[in-house]
Amino acid sequence: MGFEPPQRLVRALGESYGDAAADWLARLPALAEEALSATGRKPTVERVAAPGGRSSLVLLVTCADGTPAALKVAPPGAAPELERAALAHWNGWGAVQLIDAGPGALLLERLHPEVSLRSLPEAKALLEAAGTVRRLWVEPPAGHDFETVAERTGRRIEPMRAGAAADPGLEPLVSAALAAREELVAHSPELLLLHGNFRQSKVLAGERAPWLTVGPEPLVGERAYDLARLVRDRFEDLIASPGGPVTARRRIKKLADSLDVDRERLHGWTLFRAVESGTRALAVGRRQEGELTLEFASWL
Repeated sequence: MGFEPPQRLVRALGESYGDAAADWLARLPALAEEALSATGRKPTVERVAAPGGRSSLVLLVTCADGTPAALKVAPPGAAPELERAALAHWNGWGAVQLIDAGPGALLLERLHPEVSLRSLPEAKALLEAAGTVRRLWVEPPAGHDFETVAERTGRRIEPMRAGAAADPGLEPLVSAALAAREELVAHSPELLLLHGNFRQSKVLAGERAPWLTVGPEPLVGERAYDLARLVRDRFEDLIASPGGPVTARRRIKKLADSLDVDRERLHGWTLFRAVESGTRALAVGRRQEGELTLEFASWL
């Protein structure tokens, strides 16, 4: 099978995995063939989904029985086995349905990748997002291998400190974010299965249900952590608006109240996740994105 992986994927994997990404990308056609052969549904490829995602290749396929599907081929660093476990546990409730799986690949229900919640007006998108994500918050399966919020965020402490050391102007924000995290993980109120990277672009239109979630980076912890990324959706629009800081704080209140989540905990996780994302973007050279994300964080 010959194809060119989307440039969006090539850039993102280069940022995440460095030179190792080039090796995986070079083997991608063979890996895709292997994944197609491994599934019992005998899918044939229609086309590569483009621009696609930032962590995996998605092929739009048709199964032998005529069922349209999507084959997702992911590098080991993307932990496809954990995504598989989460999707199997949700079993289509609020999330894309898992049809089959093979080494490093998932065969998924076909959704409409061109239609996400970002296509809706902001107020409607937030309402639909809240209704979708609440379905995912269930007890994790027994004997699961998902990491906790404390473990995932703990791995990001040193890179954040390194960012502050490289740019002393970031130190107050980084210190505030790390202090918030320390307080939050000391008294976590619940241990539920979370999406891990939930935002409007991760919710796509479907046939079986109006909106279904894709692309989880699953972990277990509190709901406020999962909501925190959603708070800063469309933050470019907020930053361009003179009322951006007020709107951001209003979002926290609205989302917390509508989903019965503690406002202060949502505020703290929103701060931490924005600072972590901003410093990470700066570290890989996405300067504009990093600076805008940190500006958003400074409002909090």
